[in-house]
Amino acid sequence: MSEVLREVGPVEIVVSDHERGERLDRILARRSFGWSRSAIQRWIQEGRVTVDGFPASAKQRPESGSKICVSPGPPAPSSAEPEDLPLAVLHEDEHIVVVDKAAGMVVHPAAGHPTGTLVNALLARVQFQDHGDPMRPGIVHRLDRGTSGVMVVAKTVTAREGLVAAFKAHDIEREYVAIVAGEHPPQATYDASIGRHPKDRKRFTCRAREGRASFGKRAVTHVFAEEQLSASTYVRCRLETGRTHQIRVHLSEHGFPLLGDPVYGRAHAKPELRQVSSALGRQALHARLLAFCHPATGQRVEFSSCPPEDIRSALSALQH
Repeated sequence: MSEVLREVGPVEIVVSDHERGERLDRILARRSFGWSRSAIQRWIQEGRVTVDGFPASAKQRPESGSKICVSPGPPAPSSAEPEDLPLAVLHEDEHIVVVDKAAGMVVHPAAGHPTGTLVNALLARVQFQDHGDPMRPGIVHRLDRGTSGVMVVAKTVTAREGLVAAFKAHDIEREYVAIVAGEHPPQATYDASIGRHPKDRKRFTCRAREGRASFGKRAVTHVFAEEQLSASTYVRCRLETGRTHQIRVHLSEHGFPLLGDPVYGRAHAKPELRQVSSALGRQALHARLLAFCHPATGQRVEFSSCPPEDIRSALSALQH
């Protein structure tokens, strides 16, 4: 049975005694639903698979009697096609290309966004030595769709391996700027593990420990107040780790949600915050700086970009 035909609703599976302790992805692949291993892996990554009500991981080994719930997604496109799209390139050499991603641009094709992505734009102008994953050639990190700013993409196998290792070792310097609701203290460090929300697969949280011995992955964000604004603060965020939605989750769950954040934001009492959030139409978050050792030369390189017009306009509107 094809992946498309199974996209009709959740499927519940009870782990049998002989499957106890086996990897989750192998259990699902062996069951006679006709799902491919790649589809199962993608659904797990998208939070479409739960074990006893909690988001699952591919390596998880459920106990007998555990209830697995699978919500099949639409089939992924098989390859990305070049598209002539606007693309701000900050630097390019034979190994890497550094871009200033626009807010609203998805990084790579996926279900719901098969075209119009950063990868489509890159394929129209960049020669990749080895595409690797045809849907994500050269992609070693991502920015959320609504986040603007600096990204590096690998053009060669050497560059990709070097950058992946650097990100894994947290040897990449990353700074963001953001506008948050409330009066943020001059300096704060948020050190809290982040994982998928137990009830909403599109959200992440650092508060879902209940019922689990461990949860998520450690995430550390250093936040510095740059300017106090009207009922809000312009902050600079330095990452030690790079978890999905890290800055958005840490700030929101500590009482300082990003203005305009459609997922982690909240209704504002102040009219000026409501107006600015509405005008932004996206989270007020910009990846300002990216610095690392060049994967081919070993020399430290640094790239930065100024916040785009929408964030500058928001700052102007909120300044005392």
